[in-house]
Amino acid sequence: MYEHILFDLDGTLTDPHLGITNSIIYSLNKMGIDAPDNDALTPFIGPPLQESYEVYYNLSGDNNLEAVRLYREYFSDKGMYENEVYPGIELLLQALKSMDKKLYVATSKPTYFARPILEHFNLDHYFESITGSKLDGTRTDKAEIIQHVLETHNLDKSTCIMIGDRKHDIIGAQKNNIDSIGVLYGYGSADEIKQASPTYTIATVDYLLEGILNKIN
Repeated sequence: MYEHILFDLDGTLTDPHLGITNSIIYSLNKMGIDAPDNDALTPFIGPPLQESYEVYYNLSGDNNLEAVRLYREYFSDKGMYENEVYPGIELLLQALKSMDKKLYVATSKPTYFARPILEHFNLDHYFESITGSKLDGTRTDKAEIIQHVLETHNLDKSTCIMIGDRKHDIIGAQKNNIDSIGVLYGYGSADEIKQASPTYTIATVDYLLEGILNKIN
């Protein structure tokens, strides 16, 4: 029985598409790099930001740091609020809490941003803790973030499950020897989720509610 449920944030609890992609466009323009439209930047949603700038724009070293700084300049002012909660998520959280399940956020987004986003949407009170990366660029790997949650709360791994929309969530769970649910309504493709081999795959928020209740009881 799963008693402890870890959630990714971007693409799992909220849809951050506009805020993240606008922040990337802002950073690229400031650096004199031609920026594509918002939809072309969707792959940035989920993975660590530094990794994405390096993979998609070959930005490393000081250039990578500057891109991240500019991203955060826009994101902290506007981008973090250009976001919305997926329909049905609060119902899911309410249902799980009513069953005395313990909920946690494990996100690659810096905790500095993740916490006020959840507070803005009045979701923070559902979670025992909100754990993300650090602003200095450390603890960005999802496996490290999940490990931190498990160790901080001294959790029995057999009672834990991680829910996320990208391969990083699934791989992070596997590295920590806990089960996982790959959701298909976020920003990871069906192929990406399939190749990561989560314990379960669920298509929509509605099915997530139904599916997780069946699996934890």
